[in-house]
Amino acid sequence: EVQLQASGGGLVQPGGSLRLSCAASGTIIGKYDMSWIRQAPGKGPEWVSSSDLGGVMSSYADSVKGRFAISRDNAKNMLFLQMNSLKPEDTAAYYCVIGLDYWGQGTLVTVSS
Repeated sequence: EVQLQASGGGLVQPGGSLRLSCAASGTIIGKYDMSWIRQAPGKGPEWVSSSDLGGVMSSYADSVKGRFAISRDNAKNMLFLQMNSLKPEDTAAYYCVIGLDYWGQGTLVTVSS
């Protein structure tokens, strides 16, 4: 069974930081591009970031560029998202994704004063 266990979400004030982690089991993430996708309450999913399978190249949505950083530790089968300078509009459930289609259960990030 493939599992993607996201963690690290929580409540943070605007301007704060969080680091999300995704622990994968039942698969080898080094075989895949990995992504973070978020979904704000009442809104559709929004692609946030992707990392190539070796963690060499990454890409970001314009809305998070310069503030978020995706990384991975393939030896530990983990994916990360460092989120800095958080804004209220970053509030969403964040999902660790294999490619763009295989989603984990996600972790909730709330940015509010």
